[in-house]
Amino acid sequence: MNDAAIRVLIADDQELVRMGFRLILGAQVGIEVVGEAADGAACVELARRLRPDVCLVDIRMPKLDGLDVTRALAGPGVHNPMRVVVITTFDQDDYVHTALRNGACGFLLKDAAPSLLIEAVRAAARGDALVSPAVTVRLLKELVPTRPEPDAACPLTERELDVVRLVAVGRTNQEICQQLVLSLSTVKTHLANIQHKINARNRVEIAAWAWERGMMRAR
Repeated sequence: MNDAAIRVLIADDQELVRMGFRLILGAQVGIEVVGEAADGAACVELARRLRPDVCLVDIRMPKLDGLDVTRALAGPGVHNPMRVVVITTFDQDDYVHTALRNGACGFLLKDAAPSLLIEAVRAAARGDALVSPAVTVRLLKELVPTRPEPDAACPLTERELDVVRLVAVGRTNQEICQQLVLSLSTVKTHLANIQHKINARNRVEIAAWAWERGMMRAR
């Protein structure tokens, strides 16, 4: 296997799910599945020992659930945090906000197309994040407050706000480039500035910030 391959750890208590993910990812050039875990405790132990580039973590697992696993591997205060993509289903949306706060860098629905699984892994490995638009909108709408915070408190420029709104509905960097007619490097610069200004660790937290402030409802 190429030394530059993305090393992935899969954690799910269902063997058929792990097998399916392994077959899909293992067939891709540049991706290597280096370990599997059937429960959360085993996932944390394997992740710390193997140091994979990306951990795919199911929400519901024995011993430690996906929320605890995410916090242990990527949460606030974790030295050298790992990149965790949480696997969820529609009836688990209430858990995803906690996973986000615990450091998840992406969300994926179990019934997602194989191409989306592959894209999520590649995005996480390069330090980006893929958030399923369905999960983003369905979950983050629940965070909209009764009254949005005043715009005067917003530290972002108008162009940065344009980028934030697109991130909040699950747009990729390339889609943001096309919609705002910006170069990829400019979009990445905006994202870096946004993360610094609002103290967000990744684009998932940027999306949550936008919905929490009521920015998307206003649109």
